[in-house]
Amino acid sequence: MTDTELMTPAFEYCFELRVDVTPPQRIGRGEGGELHFTAITGGALSGPRAEGRVVPGGGDWWVDHGVTTQLDAHYLIEIDGHLVDVVNRGYWRANEAAIAQFEAGGQPSEQDMYYRTAFVFQTDAEPLRWLAESQFVGYARPGDDQVVIRVFRVV
Repeated sequence: MTDTELMTPAFEYCFELRVDVTPPQRIGRGEGGELHFTAITGGALSGPRAEGRVVPGGGDWWVDHGVTTQLDAHYLIEIDGHLVDVVNRGYWRANEAAIAQFEAGGQPSEQDMYYRTAFVFQTDAEPLRWLAESQFVGYARPGDDQVVIRVFRVV
């Protein structure tokens, strides 16, 4: 075996998504935990690589496993008149301080939560091929009736 230098991951900040959502609805108990649904009602995206909107519709199906929540969102965004399919999966967990803040009606800091996602974008719009040809990760945080996600391309 030869020694090769491994690449260190690098990230390019692309845009921030501000996804408007409804209050969560409990679906019921499944094999893996409590299943919920949060509908997506709109929103916007802006940043150095793209400006656009979140198309109303779609949602986030999430399973609460106690201290960890598994997320599975599927929706559309529109950039320069082109539709882009978005699949965004990830995990949310919070420390005790963050949970206490939530219960008191506050918003904890990003440092008190692990709220990370991985995106797959699909589009055949030529100016947006870069979205469909790279891997993306998101650093998310809750907002007022929103989920806010900073989106980075893995370079």
